Amino acid sequence: MNRRQVLQGGANALVLGGGFGLLTKLGLAAEALPQGTIAAQALEALRDKVPLIRKTIRPPNFETPVQYFNEAFTPNNAFFVRYHLADIPEVDAASWKLTVGGAAAGQQVQFTLDDLKKNFDRVEIAAVCQCSGNRRGFSVPHVPGVEWGSGAMGNARWAGVRLKDLLAKAGLSDAAIEVAFNGADGPVYDKTPDFQKSLPIWKATDENTLIAYEMNGEALPHWNGFPVRLIVPGWTGTYWVKHLIEVKTLSEPLKTFWMNPAYRVPRSLFPIVERFSSQEAALSPSTPITEIVVNSMITNLADGAQLKAGQPVELRGIAWDGGYGIVEVALSSDGGKSWIPATLAEDLGRFSWRQWSYQLPPQQPGGVTVMVRARNKMGQTQVDSLLFNGAGYQNNVVQALRLSVA
Repeated sequence: MNRRQVLQGGANALVLGGGFGLLTKLGLAAEALPQGTIAAQALEALRDKVPLIRKTIRPPNFETPVQYFNEAFTPNNAFFVRYHLADIPEVDAASWKLTVGGAAAGQQVQFTLDDLKKNFDRVEIAAVCQCSGNRRGFSVPHVPGVEWGSGAMGNARWAGVRLKDLLAKAGLSDAAIEVAFNGADGPVYDKTPDFQKSLPIWKATDENTLIAYEMNGEALPHWNGFPVRLIVPGWTGTYWVKHLIEVKTLSEPLKTFWMNPAYRVPRSLFPIVERFSSQEAALSPSTPITEIVVNSMITNLADGAQLKAGQPVELRGIAWDGGYGIVEVALSSDGGKSWIPATLAEDLGRFSWRQWSYQLPPQQPGGVTVMVRARNKMGQTQVDSLLFNGAGYQNNVVQALRLSVA
């Protein structure tokens, strides 16, 4: 894979030729990463990973090249890597223990990895793990943070135990309003806030919220949270705490940097159904980011791809949301004047992405811009213009790909 392919895989939409003018007329911003990011990123392989798109080294942040999204489930060795803190230990599974307790529990209990595997029901769920800042690099104007393209996400089959079953062993009390989570990774400097997150009690005790020890039928990779991580299907990856070592029940809201001011968005900016009300102050203009918004993309062609005149071409891609279920993916090649439904592939579960395909009819020499848009069961659809926020979260602008026909 050469450098050009790397950049296409990371951005999946560097507009070539006259594409920018057309997208501007359509009300769509060109998906282009900042020049400094483009100059710095390259393919690099972490241990046990295929070459991924390097964003930062310390802490390690690596993006999945888009071609891996042509599979129903993202291979473990191609799954993106996201860390906030740079002190990442090699956890010994034999001596690892998970402590569950806290102020709103009847007792503190500990579990080994064998305890989880032998003493609790094994549950498996297919779910998209997506960084809240996926596509942040396409924000206009650009915003601070890891300048992700489209690859800060992946779809996997996660297996483990229900969090609510572990909380039951600790004796969850009626005073519990949140559950907090801490992983083994930590800051290099003592003034850097440790990465701790919480969930509202109703989400923590949802039957789909898991403590997972398997990913796609194998042990979790080191870079994706070994030996166990939190799985919060439908919610963005900020809550999916890796290398989990402690679960604490709380009778008051968790007050950490990573809950406030980090990972918050303006109220009412996104169509959030599942709110985190205990973290919402009455007069605060912001709210915690929670569920993933509806989104889609083309995965088998990059922007600027060459097509042969007079020949049809199959477009393939994926669509996903916060767990309400994708009911339609439609494409347009006339600037959004008309939309034609794509063919949806097998439904792998409401938290999984949905693959789709579309037969683009033969085109005349020149160029064609193809737009793709998804809709879920709630009636939510993608937006035509960016819902801008200073952190670059939840970019779900309709994708527009310019294809060259010769």
